[in-house]
Amino acid sequence: MMLLSNLLRRFVRRGRLIVLDHTGASHSFGSGQDGPEVTIRLIDKAVEREIFANPELKTAEAYMDGRLVMEGGAPVFDLLYLFSINRSGLAAHPVQQALRRVWRGLRRFQQRNPLGLAAKNIRHHYDIPPDFYRLWLDETMTYSCAYYTSPDVSLHQAQIDKLRHIGAKLRLEPGMHIAEIGSGWGALGTFLARTYGVTVTSVTLSPEQCAVAKQRAIDEGVADRVTFLEKDYRHLEGTYDRVVSIAMMEAIGIDEFDTYFRSIKRLTKPGGFALVHCIGRMSPPGTTAPFIRKYIFPGGYVPALSEVFASLERTGTWCDDCESLRLHYYWTIKHWREAYDARRPEAVAMMGDRFCRMWDFYLASVELGFLHGSNFVFQLLLSDKRDDVPVIRDYIVDEERRLAAINAR
Repeated sequence: MMLLSNLLRRFVRRGRLIVLDHTGASHSFGSGQDGPEVTIRLIDKAVEREIFANPELKTAEAYMDGRLVMEGGAPVFDLLYLFSINRSGLAAHPVQQALRRVWRGLRRFQQRNPLGLAAKNIRHHYDIPPDFYRLWLDETMTYSCAYYTSPDVSLHQAQIDKLRHIGAKLRLEPGMHIAEIGSGWGALGTFLARTYGVTVTSVTLSPEQCAVAKQRAIDEGVADRVTFLEKDYRHLEGTYDRVVSIAMMEAIGIDEFDTYFRSIKRLTKPGGFALVHCIGRMSPPGTTAPFIRKYIFPGGYVPALSEVFASLERTGTWCDDCESLRLHYYWTIKHWREAYDARRPEAVAMMGDRFCRMWDFYLASVELGFLHGSNFVFQLLLSDKRDDVPVIRDYIVDEERRLAAINAR
């Protein structure tokens, strides 16, 4: 425990972490003030060295493998909450600083998505059986940040409000043709076709998502107006009145920002515009956490706004509007985690215990990243000319109110 104790003494300041090592000896770290008390048990001696060397990855793997046990049946969320309120102490440790320098040096290799690899990386996350996602997503099967008009609205209502918010921003008219980069399970494409009488061409690299989205269009009676294609956005052809891309930019790869924005420009008709919804970081450019990179979103990267706007400058793209959704994803993921926890026995029966331990760790860590970390969500309106989008936002609010009034009748 010598090495790990050295790290934890410098790391854990708020709250208290009690570690029962492989011999049963108890070690206490932290002041016990301004945070929870959490007790864990480490099953073997090797895991102590592993966590010291790479705590962000090896803590997750030890939990997944049952080598790190939460005492008293406590959820791993408690441990990650304690970590999240002490995160600055971890980053300040000399070994961790060295590790981060290595990550930064490798980030263009680790977080890249060239053609071919992009499809493999997307399928890693989205070609899990859709019934697993149905356990804990809302009825729309929307797997991206919701839009909360207040923190106490239901997840389903917040996802409906997100669809309305996007539809309102796009300023659609019947007969328009919309390109969607990243279809999800089809919620937005079918909503836009059903609500506005537009035609939608939507692309995804996930065969599972594409199949579900196609069936959804049939079930909702809009299959004649919504086309879902298993295709890389870089291969999408034609021009469109609007381009919309929700929770896709995070998956394009760190070297593909210019390609992404040039593709959007190429796909947008003169006078049209695009909407991009993406997770960002308010901190300087960084790296993808090793657990997320290895197990959840290989090739994924959350950009800093400085990287996004530098790319817009290089590609000659107007940013007509930028909206920052700071706590909305925290509320969204909190709802997801609680819904997942409520149906976890079904998830284990479907996917196995180790997979579900991985998902425990994933949902808890990303939720806390939006509460205590630097993550947030931004929405951009982009165009070729400065006046392609209305110069004030009133039209968005007016349209949202119109849609809400229709639904209330």
